[in-house]
Amino acid sequence: MNRTLRTFVAVEASSEVRSRAAQLIERLGRTAAKVKWVEPHNMHFTLKFLGDVELLDVPRVCQAVAGAVAGLPAFEVVAHGAGAFPGAERPRTVWLGVDQGAEAMVDLHAAVESGLLLLGFRCEQRRFRPHLTIGRVRGAPQPAAELGRLVSQEADFTGGVTSVDEVLVLSSELGRDGPSYEVLCTAPLEG
Repeated sequence: MNRTLRTFVAVEASSEVRSRAAQLIERLGRTAAKVKWVEPHNMHFTLKFLGDVELLDVPRVCQAVAGAVAGLPAFEVVAHGAGAFPGAERPRTVWLGVDQGAEAMVDLHAAVESGLLLLGFRCEQRRFRPHLTIGRVRGAPQPAAELGRLVSQEADFTGGVTSVDEVLVLSSELGRDGPSYEVLCTAPLEG
């Protein structure tokens, strides 16, 4: 029987960004909205969600990601501004955006997409928008409207800097206390 791992590619958020995001969560968490907030130690900038990957295919995924990003230079991203998908008027996912370094993060995403396309992973149809997910809204829309107003007030939130010098391929296991992540491999940016 083949074993699969729920797999994704990401950039780990710096301790500064995680700490500032936790402060933002504390402010936003004062509403009655039912939100599953992301634990600071689990915060990352997702580049690509791969879904269930056969355990035997993980080395090929790691090799493809490493080859795709090796020629890219390291850079910094500045986390800035809270927002929500699909929008603040109906928040379902609450996030911290990226200001400086957003274009380099888009290029990094494109490189990962290209490298994994050769292994049969389809490209995302939506335009990639670099962000750090900090919460997922559950339940009724009425309390979420209050959350949306608070999110809108944090449009200029300063979230700190992350140095991007490697990409991680991670597995995710969902448990009663939320997800736990395991690093399957690291792929340095050496350009």
